Amino acid sequence: MNQPSSENGYLHEHADLLISSYQRLTGKNLIDSRHGDIGKALFYADFVVVSHGTESDPIFNYGNKSALKSFELSWSEFVVLPSRKSVKSLDRDERQDLLERVTAFGFVDGYRGLRISSTGRTFWIENATVWNLIDNRGAFRGQAAMFKP
Repeated sequence: MNQPSSENGYLHEHADLLISSYQRLTGKNLIDSRHGDIGKALFYADFVVVSHGTESDPIFNYGNKSALKSFELSWSEFVVLPSRKSVKSLDRDERQDLLERVTAFGFVDGYRGLRISSTGRTFWIENATVWNLIDNRGAFRGQAAMFKP
């Protein structure tokens, strides 16, 4: 998947999946849907949005500009990273428990956890929302998270 840009509509279809799943599960708006270009608005939002797919070892498939900055990675580096590697190995069991709760309940609000950037810098995510990505046909397409950096 190429980095969101005007040439690819800022990955409008994936942005719509992120936004619509969040709204259906939480009852809240991720971004102002009246914005003309939701893909662009999501990519340049002042909060972090990430998602991973459905692989057995899920790989990030989206990170907005705030996410790329937080994790200190380029788009091409980010979208090949197994999402478990965003956490120190000692914290991976806690992260797995979180993802299992999200799978069971649809979303979790108020999550707090320690993450690690590509340079080894650790940072806390606070008040994160993690949710399942469900398409319009009801198919599970992965999970996503949002938090303020």
